[in-house]
Amino acid sequence: MALSRLIARPLLATYFVANGANDITHAPQLAQQAAPVMEKLAPMMDNATPDAVTIPKDPVTWVRVAGALQVAAGLSLAVGRMPRLSAAVLGATLIPSTAARYRFWEATDKEQRAEQLNHFVKNAALGGGLLIAALDTAGKPGLAWRAAHATHDAKREAALMGAKVKAKVA
Repeated sequence: MALSRLIARPLLATYFVANGANDITHAPQLAQQAAPVMEKLAPMMDNATPDAVTIPKDPVTWVRVAGALQVAAGLSLAVGRMPRLSAAVLGATLIPSTAARYRFWEATDKEQRAEQLNHFVKNAALGGGLLIAALDTAGKPGLAWRAAHATHDAKREAALMGAKVKAKVA
């Protein structure tokens, strides 16, 4: 593993482990911020899941679930276990979290607006880091590349087999 990955992944993960732990312990207070976002997301998620799956409507539950996901995925990213999946999960939790907490466009006080914007931009930068981590194949070919080359190799093998069969028949 490259030294940059060995250092960068745990550094990136630290924010999410700490933030997730904070979310779990302070869920009731944070749920007030999450409520407007959850009111919009819950119906969409309810429609996207089978009827047998119950989507919780309580913002406190959602804050705790998101916090637990951030802790688990953050630890996984930090130790290098399933780093691409972990980064993708963290990115998925970052979007609603940022939309709930840092709505700078609603702030009326100039200082509060600047602080909210600063945190919003910080989270956008973290999202960029997570995107890089989620797409990082560590120098190995990605799934799309492997699938395309497997198809190409299979066609080439089939053509060679066909040529051998024709040669034996002739």
